[in-house]
Parts: sequence; C-alpha cells; structure tokens
Amino acid sequence: MITNLAAYHFVPISDADALVEILRERCRQRELKGSILVAPEGINIFLAGAADAIHAWVEQLRQDARFAAIQVKLSHSQRVPFKRLLVKKKPEIIRFRQPGIDPIQGRAPALAPVTLARWLAAGHDDEGRQLRLLDTRNQQEVAYGSFDGAVTLPISSFSQLPAALADYQDQLADKTIISFCTGGVRCEKAALWLQRAGYQNVWQLDGGILGYFEQVGGYGYHQRCFVFDERIAVDPQLQPLA
Repeated sequence: MITNLAAYHFVPISDADALVEILRERCRQRELKGSILVAPEGINIFLAGAADAIHAWVEQLRQDARFAAIQVKLSHSQRVPFKRLLVKKKPEIIRFRQPGIDPIQGRAPALAPVTLARWLAAGHDDEGRQLRLLDTRNQQEVAYGSFDGAVTLPISSFSQLPAALADYQDQLADKTIISFCTGGVRCEKAALWLQRAGYQNVWQLDGGILGYFEQVGGYGYHQRCFVFDERIAVDPQLQPLA
C-alpha cells in the first residue's frame, strides 16, 4: 500500500533555490515521487511512496522551524500515482496574479469541516444567514464532483477567478460565503481576495475537500474530487477512481 501526501504552507522563504536542492535530494533518498513547488511565499507538496518513507520525510521537514506547523493530508493507493519526481522553484505556490493578496500576512477565517457539515444540515450558519458555497477550482476539476448547489465558475485557471466572479455578485451578496478547493491552498488567496472585493462573512474550508472527506465523509458532496495525479479522482472515502 502506497501513502500519498498533500500539504502546503505559507511562510517566507529566502533560500528557495537551496531548499529545492535539499528537498529533491531527500525525496530521492527515500524513493518518493510527485511534485514540490517552492516559492518566496511558501511550499506546496504532492508526494507518494512507502508509508515509513513519507512519515520520515515529513518529520525531517518539520525540523525546519519554518515548517514545524505544516498540516498534511494522507491517503492511500495500490500504486504510486506519479511517474517521476519534480521539485521546482516558482514565483507563487499557486498562481493568482493578484498583488497584495498575501496569506503570510494573515488568513481569512477558516471553517472546520464538521462545522460546515452542521451548517449544511441546518441550511444556514449559526447566525441564520443563507449559505453560498463557492468552488474556486476550474471546470475540468468541477466535472468530477462538487458540493451540492455550489457556485461553480467557467474558468480554466485559478487566475481567472476574480474576473469570472463579476457575473455572480447577486448570488453571493449578503450571504455567508464558504470558498473551497481541493486541499485548501487556493482558498487561502481566494478568500482574501473576496474580503478585499467587499464581500462580508467570508470563510475558507479548512483543509479543502480532501480535509472534509477525511473528517466528515461525503455529506453534502456529490461524486468525487479531482486530484493532481494518476488516481484522477478520489471518492469521499479517499479511494481512487481506478
């Protein structure tokens, strides 16, 4: 059984080039495959390998004070869903192209999966406001599944989200907005942008869809969640499509 790791962490990184080389070598030593993006704003990780190798790799990463608090999501598959290892430096760990949107300086409020499930069951938040779930993923990902009744956008890349939302202002106005994505990294920026654009009562689903599946299961969600590897998509039990 293979262990799959998904994680991200926003933190200032001044030695991105050196960190790329260090992490690449650690992955090679433990025969891990997948991808790691390193940017001045943080790190984004998708890796797979033997369970002991994955856990040892995370433990070593956390020895660096910058990543001591990194949260990881684990799932399992019968085989490694990556063909190779790719560790690269990028301008952003998730490309948004919106100056001034900086999760390092402060996050939008995070909503626990169990709280979202309770709100979905009630049909409103704790103050009685109507909910609007906002899917920040692209059309290809949404096609595999999403939360029931979520606002989905006709976009092919995350950077198109601000322009696309212009047509959905009426649907979002005066509602409690819960933005969500696969693992949470996109909503770190999307939720901040929504706040800056003047929307009130904005939340981000903590841990994304994968975190929701892990803690709650599939309540309020239909079909599967697209993932960025050869598994293609996973169901609410985190089992692969094929």
